[in-house]
Amino acid sequence: MTYVLWTPGSRELAWEAINHAGRWDLIVAGGGITGAGVAREAARRGLKVLLVERQDFSWGTSSRSSKMVHGGLRYIAQGDVQTTMHSVRERERLINEAPGLVDLMSYMMPHYRGRFPGPFVFGLLLRVYDFLAGKRYRRFSNMRQTIERFPFLRRNRLLGATEFADAVTDDSRLVMRVLHEARADGAELLNYVGVSGSEQNESGMTVTLTDSITGATQQVQCRSLVNATGVWVNQLRQEYGEQHTIRPARGSHIVIERERLPVDVSFTVLHPRDKRPIFVYPWEGRTVIGTTDLDHPDPGNDEAGITDQELTYLLELVDYQFPDTDLSKRDIISSWSGVRPLVSAGASNSSKESRDHTVWADGRLISVSGGKLTTFRLIALDVLKAASDWLPGSGSVDDSAPVFTRHSTTMKVDGLNADVIRRLKGFYGADFDRLIEFSKTEDLAIVPGTEMIWAEISWCAAHEAVVHLDDLLLRRTRFGLLVPKGGLTHEERLKALIQPQLRWDEQRWNDEVARYRHTWEQFYWLPSEESERLAGHLLAKQA
Repeated sequence: MTYVLWTPGSRELAWEAINHAGRWDLIVAGGGITGAGVAREAARRGLKVLLVERQDFSWGTSSRSSKMVHGGLRYIAQGDVQTTMHSVRERERLINEAPGLVDLMSYMMPHYRGRFPGPFVFGLLLRVYDFLAGKRYRRFSNMRQTIERFPFLRRNRLLGATEFADAVTDDSRLVMRVLHEARADGAELLNYVGVSGSEQNESGMTVTLTDSITGATQQVQCRSLVNATGVWVNQLRQEYGEQHTIRPARGSHIVIERERLPVDVSFTVLHPRDKRPIFVYPWEGRTVIGTTDLDHPDPGNDEAGITDQELTYLLELVDYQFPDTDLSKRDIISSWSGVRPLVSAGASNSSKESRDHTVWADGRLISVSGGKLTTFRLIALDVLKAASDWLPGSGSVDDSAPVFTRHSTTMKVDGLNADVIRRLKGFYGADFDRLIEFSKTEDLAIVPGTEMIWAEISWCAAHEAVVHLDDLLLRRTRFGLLVPKGGLTHEERLKALIQPQLRWDEQRWNDEVARYRHTWEQFYWLPSEESERLAGHLLAKQA
């Protein structure tokens, strides 16, 4: 198939070309981090790969996580040192391969008299954690040192705080970087296309694809189909009489101005109500508070939104741990809620379920669910191993090869400081030079209150398979999470940046703004009536 650039209209051309491409080696259903990782590892092995996503790339969990690339410190306490070892090593690999996108972040655990864990026990866990990473990050500060550094912290019975390290990212940009690597190795990628059915035979599979925009369908042939659809993994497995108990767990976060709670580390603090650890951390120029961890109703094909109970829960945490902030609903810029696919073992609540991934082989259908953002590469390797009987030669590449291709640049950009340039290089990889050349000088300015520049909006609109306005403002960039009112206070500037790139006429622009406003108000701001209804339904069901 002819390689087609991601420009407006290329999706439709690719859809038409699929049927004439012959048999695919591998079709991947699911455009989150797991599917992206599988496509990247398969394409680098020379396999003919097609990835489809029935919504937008990273639409589900992979754009709504806590943005943390962590090693799984709690697994040490559970005795699962091997899982922690794999996660820590993958964290270090990503920090080294994608600086500016995956960056080390300091974490701080305050210790209080009479509350677990104390400094000694926590220090022992971190000793193992650092050993597995091959670096020492841990450091203890006494009460005086802690208060001097964080005067807004709760002081009653404070003993001190232990500092350690994990990493932070923009999860949706991480997905896009991995997808770009897959495309560079020849993979074809289509958003708003889903797998609506499949049949197996001795020589391969027939897969039915449905265009979510037009409703058109077509059948294509492949050797194997990977089902990386997360919470929805059973929808394809049940065609073969197979399914497993997937426990959807909702995690919700709120975003506030950094000035309202100025943290330069990720605080790991225990909620006074149930002693669950909650993070309060800096991200993209704002402060984020989360996550909750609750069972979620069957998500169907809908977005998830924060509930009033969750909002109250998170504000309670801030009120208790940072008593002088006086934070309230009026301080919230946005919220987001993601639904994690936990492979259930019957734990009493979702917080106690394992975050490990599971791979099932139903003939040529290989399904995967669960797992962590950090270990997406290892998950992909496990999936390809399970599919290896159907993919001759798939084991011919070094499994330790880097995920990201290194790109050097000597381009100098007047007006952008080193931190902004480093971030842009991390977010856009090989496209950094082209992004700068593409951009107008005035669009290289920072969006107030954030760490992004205006030029990212026009670049992504022109080059990153944007179909709807929410694709652009909630996933390709995080403008809608970082700027008040979903960014629509800047509607005229957004229109000038976006409309020429996507060739939308006035009617299309107005329709997209209306769609985006509804989505943002319903699922990315304060609790909606629908999310409250779903929460009430679940509570009644559990009772």
